[in-house]
Amino acid sequence: MNSTRWKKPSLDDPIQFIKGVGPKKALLLQKLQLKAIEDLLYFLPFRYEDRSQLKTISNLIPDEFATFIAEVTSSGIIYMGRRKRVFEVIFQDETGTTRAKFFRFNETNMMKKFQTGEKLIVFGKPTVNKRNQLEIVHPDTERITDETTVPLEIGKIVPVYHTTEGLHQKSIRNILNNVLEKYLPLVEEVIPEDLLLRHKFLSRSEAFNQVHFPASEDHTAKDLAKFKTPAQKRLIFEELFLIQTGLAFKKKHAGEIQTGTAFKTRGDLIKHFINLLPFQLTKAQKRVLADIMEDLEKEKPMNRLIQGDVGCGKTIVALITLFTGVDNEKQTALMVPTEILAEQHYLNIRPYCDALGIELALVTGTLKGKEREAVYQDIESGKTRITIGTHSLVQKEIKFKNLGLAVVDEQHRFGVLQREALGKKGNNPHLLIMTATPIPRSLALTIYGDMDVSLLDEFPPGRQLITTQVFYEKQQDKAYELMESQIKLGRQAFVVCPLIEESELMDLKAAVTIFESIQERFPELSVCLIHGKLKKEERQKIMARFLKKEIKVLVSTTVIEVGIDIPNATVMIIEHAERFGLAQLHQLRGRVGRGKHASHCLLVSYFPISEEGKARMRAMQTSRDGFDIAEEDLKIRGPGDFMGTRQSGLPILKIANLIRDIKILDVARKEAFALIDRDPNLKNSENQLLKNAVQRLLGNHLSLMETI
Repeated sequence: MNSTRWKKPSLDDPIQFIKGVGPKKALLLQKLQLKAIEDLLYFLPFRYEDRSQLKTISNLIPDEFATFIAEVTSSGIIYMGRRKRVFEVIFQDETGTTRAKFFRFNETNMMKKFQTGEKLIVFGKPTVNKRNQLEIVHPDTERITDETTVPLEIGKIVPVYHTTEGLHQKSIRNILNNVLEKYLPLVEEVIPEDLLLRHKFLSRSEAFNQVHFPASEDHTAKDLAKFKTPAQKRLIFEELFLIQTGLAFKKKHAGEIQTGTAFKTRGDLIKHFINLLPFQLTKAQKRVLADIMEDLEKEKPMNRLIQGDVGCGKTIVALITLFTGVDNEKQTALMVPTEILAEQHYLNIRPYCDALGIELALVTGTLKGKEREAVYQDIESGKTRITIGTHSLVQKEIKFKNLGLAVVDEQHRFGVLQREALGKKGNNPHLLIMTATPIPRSLALTIYGDMDVSLLDEFPPGRQLITTQVFYEKQQDKAYELMESQIKLGRQAFVVCPLIEESELMDLKAAVTIFESIQERFPELSVCLIHGKLKKEERQKIMARFLKKEIKVLVSTTVIEVGIDIPNATVMIIEHAERFGLAQLHQLRGRVGRGKHASHCLLVSYFPISEEGKARMRAMQTSRDGFDIAEEDLKIRGPGDFMGTRQSGLPILKIANLIRDIKILDVARKEAFALIDRDPNLKNSENQLLKNAVQRLLGNHLSLMETI
């Protein structure tokens, strides 16, 4: 008698024991991040092939996929050149002949498969060769043993999956077919019934079935390619609805779990500071400040995101917010991603703090010995009212006496845990997050759906036009001639490179090499090099000299990407621009055009350039609007790795696409927030499976759900 206990099937079962898998294929599937049954259910086809319509050979059209039945008239190895072996098959039907070529093959298997007189069903995309003949490279074929039987993959719309070496499409389809047969009855419905009925959604199990193996009489390959079928829409909605339900839950309960300190706003300190400013606040700045002040007046901790394009005045908004905390006898902190930016903020803010009698401190990783001890002690005693620093602020050694407000600049550079660690330095301090990298609305709703969002959409008066040009390798001299002409007019220039020193592994021009070549070419100019490896004092001296116009050309790595404000700089040359991300290019461009003179961003690109690289160059030339660029960046890169979204704690989307599915996202968000309003704790019996699914999908990002 077999003593092994029977185990009830579950969607958590490992895929190894599915019919058609086994240990070897399980290892291959793991390369595709497929470990359990549920992973396979969500492993959706990325495209579909329409094999439902049979054609004759004479009706084949170049570059159009087609299915036809033909007989093998000859097969064997031919040579293209001296060494290139190709397996060629000649197919014939009653209307004509065509050939197929295979470049990767096992000769024994191919000779057995393509025997003369064998009748096969063939699917592929014909192309025209150099001899003006139609041929098909690596077609799919199926043997016909009984003409009354229609084979599994012919006469249907066939799913096409991402694969890996050693794992073929037919194997994946067979595995998915076996999974659906055995496990589909175990798929539970997670969307509440009233919502299903209202939107006339298919059941979850039927949606999985139709997405993997769509019926050709109900759909076309074009509908499926657009992800517009009822089954696809239902699964897209479900994924977005689960995320939005989690965000709605978190937003609903965050204030109930945490209570902070209500601030009195518009105090004397703010009035004095605004009187010190040599300019008027923009309408957008006043509107965003009104949002912030309304938040600060509540005991519920502020949790607000400010989006604003490069140069729209976020720093002043942040400073007024920090001073409001000081006005309420609380310590405040500003966390930024780089030491150079921290130093720049410190130097810019210190004159105002000195004039207002506010103790200010700078905390970076370069603080050492007695100086560090003194700075830390002043923060812990409460003497320091505003602390500016990098991620060093979240170190255990730093203790605040009464941190009441924290501002995080360039939020996408920090992970969720770093932001939360800063928040734990005080008693649920108010949190203001800022980004100069505009985030498309769809992404903001998905990643920051639990936050309040304000938009700084107005530039201060006098902002100058920035002309963006692309110069390829052989045109590099023209870019530097333009830079020279601007310097002769009294202006200054940035030259940015991706690396500090030459690397044998990457063929990039390093900052050191560029610095030396510019010195050699323009010996009469004052040229300086700045990068993150320099000591803090040295960097500060260089930036001070550049600001005083003593340095004409500043060669740099990307440490100057954010926050550097040199009004007289009118030229930004970006070497190896094709290697930079679109958001980064836009940030670097924002370092010029900050004064009263027209400015230039010159993108020097080197071959080979990828299609994505070319798309980024085009986007930079055609738009200056950060939000347009952000949308284009999302299209080019996809949502998975857009501006650190992998750090957000939210799952990478498996089905939904934030560009294509924005309308479904809007509906899912509305339904999710309405549901949480009706059932704040998801305690109603009909919402239990939904709650479990949200926790399963979002994991620790919504850890507060476990406390309710």
